[in-house]
Amino acid sequence: MRFVDLAATSAAVAATSGRRAKVELLAEALRKLAPEELVAGSGYLAGELRQRQTGVGYASLRELPPAAEQPILTVAGVDAAIAELAEVRGAGSQQRRRELLAALFGAATVEERRLLLGLFSGELRQGAQAGLLAEAVARAAEVPLPAVRRALLLAGDLKTVAAAALTGGSAALTGFALQVGRPLAPMLAQSAASVEEALTAVGLPAVVDVKLDGIRIQVHRSGDDIAVFTRSLDEITSRVPEVVAAVRSLPARELVLDGEAIALDASGRPRPFQETASRAATRGARRAVRDEVGRAPGDTGATEADRTGREAAELVDHAPGVAGAVDGVSGEWRAATGAGGGADADGGGTRSFGAAPVAPSTAGSVRSVGPVDISEVPRIGTSGSAPAEIPGPERPATVAPSVVAAANTSGGVVLTPYFFDILHLDGVDLLDAPGHERWAALARTVSPAQLVERITVDTVEQASAAFAAAVDAGHEGIVVKAPEAAYDAGRRGAAWVKVKPRHTLDLVVLAVEWGSGRRKGWLSNLHLGARDPETGGFVMLGKTFKGLTDELLRWQTERFQELAVERGDWVVQVRPEQVVEIAFDGVQSSPRYPGGVALRFARVLRYRDDKTAAEADTIDTVRAIHAGRRPD
Repeated sequence: MRFVDLAATSAAVAATSGRRAKVELLAEALRKLAPEELVAGSGYLAGELRQRQTGVGYASLRELPPAAEQPILTVAGVDAAIAELAEVRGAGSQQRRRELLAALFGAATVEERRLLLGLFSGELRQGAQAGLLAEAVARAAEVPLPAVRRALLLAGDLKTVAAAALTGGSAALTGFALQVGRPLAPMLAQSAASVEEALTAVGLPAVVDVKLDGIRIQVHRSGDDIAVFTRSLDEITSRVPEVVAAVRSLPARELVLDGEAIALDASGRPRPFQETASRAATRGARRAVRDEVGRAPGDTGATEADRTGREAAELVDHAPGVAGAVDGVSGEWRAATGAGGGADADGGGTRSFGAAPVAPSTAGSVRSVGPVDISEVPRIGTSGSAPAEIPGPERPATVAPSVVAAANTSGGVVLTPYFFDILHLDGVDLLDAPGHERWAALARTVSPAQLVERITVDTVEQASAAFAAAVDAGHEGIVVKAPEAAYDAGRRGAAWVKVKPRHTLDLVVLAVEWGSGRRKGWLSNLHLGARDPETGGFVMLGKTFKGLTDELLRWQTERFQELAVERGDWVVQVRPEQVVEIAFDGVQSSPRYPGGVALRFARVLRYRDDKTAAEADTIDTVRAIHAGRRPD
């Protein structure tokens, strides 16, 4: 297939608003791909490269040769060129990489270059979400959509599933199953504004877990082999020896555990999130983590392009089977979870104990046949029932000596693993078992010190008390869970609902950036500032475009052009007069901004025309929230 045709499809999808039309465009392109092009081509349509790490960064893309006038590239040729780039190592590698990159871009037309730039930067904005691509695969291969979705969630890689469906049909899709060593898309939680709202969705009785402010981990063990994966399905085993040590100490032959890893202080309270993030990030993502320290997931950095990668990450919220596509940035930093940042230096990428899965496989764990009564699974751990109280500040977490010893080899802060679910245990898949049975098996397998704190509640008052205790202990909040629900891999359903305290501040808009993609032609990304009572000026806290409806975008485009004092090609500086109410999840340290702090997950609630800039919240209030104090 000609690469220019794929680029044309990408552009057409970006320009099309209707879901059905987008799906048909994608399906038509998938049908035209040759069998050997399916993995790479479907990846390009998803906005990702088959190669997890290419060595090509922003600096490499600044100086490129002129575009070609006639298209000569093919999908297979582009994939081969990128594969060659990814293999460049050793002395003279930078020069060789520049030569290969120049050759590729020199052979690309303007339309093809646009697609290539989006793929290399991880910022391809075309509106082809994972859910749409799953539909397109089903339509192109003429297979049932549920079969594609199930395979996608278990395989954790859209490219692999697309290739299987388009070459082997429904029969090939049935070959995908949970395989110990191959990560699968994690179950996700919806958000609720209150405990009452969460319980309305889940029902009573319910189970309440503490929501830790760490990174999501999925740990696979088969004998002596242990692999640790992030929420975005990147492998970080070599970077978290304490997690490996904790799982190695468990008396089980085969395990798949779902949990969180978090850095704690001596009292058992969470340390700043970026400390956890920087410890767990793959080497290819470390610089991104450092960059992200100054901007939260809702704070979108210097350009509209920065947003596209984060929005691509949010595809995971709907059907996170696109390896390397996550939030997380939706809920987690892409950098912190390794998303799109590529492989670890020790091998990296999604793997099955060393081998990247490229096709469905039945090899691996011993599989059970038919329904399984988890109560018959032998008790192999040392723990009894799950702990029945939420930890408070006076009850610091216990860190196993083996975990501390392993952490000493990393030279960094200790990452303590906590687990809240088990998906496989010694030959038995537990995905379809109800939660209470999975959690009973987890409690029999993992020691109490390694379990996320969990209680069962029968009333709103009990759940509210658990929420207050979790927040007082320095945690993010709670996750309310339905005890009868199966593990819905990769889905964000009503069976798990998270509740976090919502902070709000009235801040002042200091500048606005012109949007791109769907927001092209509108002033979009807001630069937010808190009032500094000492200087009379404003201290920037970050940026956000989250929460902006089309109506607000239209309104603020007119409003901020009226307030403009300096009009750049990208950023419009404005008089600091407009107050906006911002919701956010927390405040983190940030060397990126002069105030030393930035908001996490900032989003617009409403504009406050009833307030003047002199009535905006101060930087002292922001710092008080950062320090865990109640603002004056």
